[in-house]
Parts: sequence; structure tokens; C-alpha cells
Amino acid sequence: MERRSALKGIGSMLLAPALPFKNILPGEKPVLRVAHLTDIHLKNKFDAPARFTKCLHHMQEQSPKVDLVLNGGDVVFDMNKENIGTITDQWKLYKSVWENECKLPVNYCLGNHDIWWNENDKAQALYGKKYSMDQLGLQTPYYSFIKGGWKFILLDSVHLDIDNTWYIGKLGDEQFAWLENELKTTNPSMPVLVMTHIPILTATNLIEDNIVNKWTMLGGDMHTDVSKIISLFYKHPNVKLCLSGHIHLREKLIYNNVTYICNGAVSGAWWEGNRRETAPGYGVIDLFADGSFKEDYVNY
Repeated sequence: MERRSALKGIGSMLLAPALPFKNILPGEKPVLRVAHLTDIHLKNKFDAPARFTKCLHHMQEQSPKVDLVLNGGDVVFDMNKENIGTITDQWKLYKSVWENECKLPVNYCLGNHDIWWNENDKAQALYGKKYSMDQLGLQTPYYSFIKGGWKFILLDSVHLDIDNTWYIGKLGDEQFAWLENELKTTNPSMPVLVMTHIPILTATNLIEDNIVNKWTMLGGDMHTDVSKIISLFYKHPNVKLCLSGHIHLREKLIYNNVTYICNGAVSGAWWEGNRRETAPGYGVIDLFADGSFKEDYVNY
């Protein structure tokens, strides 16, 4: 395929509208309104606590009201190489702001910045994902639940790379087998929403500066098992929507009738303005009983 044709095809994929089962009738009410907050990166700097508070108030003032918050990970600024004191302070700050400023129920998935990878502390019991799971009340790093007639599947997309020093996007054999079974045992008439931190599928890495004729897609920027996951979703047409964060850019694309949305970042460019053309914000999604949905990215 010539380069011009390839780019034209990518543009069509990016600009395609989300196609619902049917046209949503005027006055038809959603079964659930969800807010998708991701990449908060909270720390006591950049006026971040006050700005996060503003975001929470803005979200709770939405009309109709938000019923549920999905937190897409990178809750704190960074755990990767920090000492335990700094990590503890960041989590205390996050929990304090959330408990004081938001009364909505919330479900979490883990982001890469929520995982402790300080090589000097590998022997400690809290090394890896345990610390954050304890903070968030997670028994397992991936799980599902049903609400409003939709099934929500929250996956763990962050794993150590083959050299065990950095991360890569994937599910791994055990989690993939769990996902297979989860979809197989779900009523095929029940619509499914999937949330990951790292995008399963994204075209945002095409937006780079000074590219001559070749793009680089790193395994930390998109799921390395994307083909395997997409093939699984193809067998289950009730999978309708996949939410992600990580990239800090707003993106919506459709592939095989599944809509993949990256909802920017609450922190924008880590609390220092816009990330390229994407301003700090969050997603609002109206879910309907037939599996259709309406969604928007909201700047606060």
C-alpha cells in the first residue's frame, strides 16, 4: 500500500463516528452516566491538589448527574523509583482530596506510575503492585462487575518487560485466559465496557515531530498483544467500548465496531499545561440499555 493511501485510511479510522446499535431517540434516558478520570498524577506541587479538587467539583456538577467514576490509573505522580516516604505522602494526599471532595463511587485500574519498581527494594513485600492495590482496596489487579445492565471489565495492562527493569503493555497468559472466560460466560446480549491504563489500540504515536518515513511504536505505549485481544473481541460483538489513558491525548477510533477512546488526562501535561493539543479534562459517557452510548471529553 502506498504511504498516501495508508495515511488516508488511518484518517478515516480516526474520524469515524461511534456507531450505536440504533439512533438514540430524543428524550431517551441512559441507564448509567459514567465519568472516566485518568492520569491524575497527584502530588503536592504545581497547585495540583486545588486543580484536582476543581475537576472533582466540575464532574459532580454535570447534569444529568454522574453515577459512577472509572479511574484509569496513574493516580499518584510517580511511584516507580521513589522512596517509600514520598510514595506514602502522595497516597495520603490523594485519599484526603478524594474523601473530602467527592462522594461518588469509584472503580480503579492500575497505571504504570502506581507501581513500585525501585530495584533496591525488590525484597520488600510491597514491591510491585501490592502497595497500590492495598491503597485502592483491590483484591486482584483485574476484575469485573455489572451495573446498569452493562458489564465492566477492568484489566491490568502494566507488566515488567523481558529485562525486568521497565514496563510493557500486555495481559499475560493468565489474565488473557481469565478475559476469555469472562467474555464467554457473559450473556451475549449484555454490552461490555473494557478499561485499561495502556491503550489496547491507539494511533496517537503517529503524532510525532520530525518523522521522515518511519514511526516507532514502543511496547510501553500500546498493548503488545493487541492482535490477540482484537481477535478475541471479534468473537464477542457485545464488546462495545474500550477506555484508556496513559498517552495524555484525546483520541477516538473504531476498529471492528469496537470504539477505542483515550480520554486525555486530568493532569494534562503533568500539571504543566496542555499535552500537545489536548487540554486537561475527563470523559463523560452515557450508556444505554441496547449497548449504544454517547460520550464527550470535558475540559474543566
